[in-house]
Amino acid sequence: MRRKPSIGEYLAFLSIKYEVNPEKFLLALHSAKEHKKARCDKLLVQYRGKIRNKSIFLIKRESEIIAQFPIDEEFLLNRNNKLRNFTKSDRIRKFLVKKARTATANSINELRTGMNHVNLKAKILEVTKPKRVVTRYGNHAALAKALIADETGTINICLWNGQIGSVSAGDIIQVENAQVSVFRGEKHMTLGRKGTLSNAAIFKQ
Repeated sequence: MRRKPSIGEYLAFLSIKYEVNPEKFLLALHSAKEHKKARCDKLLVQYRGKIRNKSIFLIKRESEIIAQFPIDEEFLLNRNNKLRNFTKSDRIRKFLVKKARTATANSINELRTGMNHVNLKAKILEVTKPKRVVTRYGNHAALAKALIADETGTINICLWNGQIGSVSAGDIIQVENAQVSVFRGEKHMTLGRKGTLSNAAIFKQ
């Protein structure tokens, strides 16, 4: 059975998810309890009242309600509580790993190993001569590497079979749904089964 997170872990998760300082978020809860509402960056914290020994809070981002939860008075009264002490939980670690993998990158210097669903525009500087390889599925395929560049840097992208003949040095390409991985210590992009590569008409010099 999955363990229910403590209120400290839950609050720390909310602060990480919505990119607010954990300690500022906790201070906003205290302020809201005293003044009915408080703002923490883009989040609005509202005190909704008390049931038995629990204070009820509502968290909004603009007009969107993102959370409502009770907090034990004992937790709020303990001024030694620090949300940063709860930011090492497995839930937060998994969330940050997933966020890194699905983070968007609009330029080459923003690419990080493990990213998926990468979309960007770049210029092909060179394409290597294709070579025959055996894939992990046991199939024979043609593989070439294209060195691509934008205003921020360069990276190699792997081209397979029909992709190789569709582009050449000097072309401007639009890459959609690519992945970033490392092979022999070198970071590169791959398209996989869902990625696409097409010629683009505009490239900012």
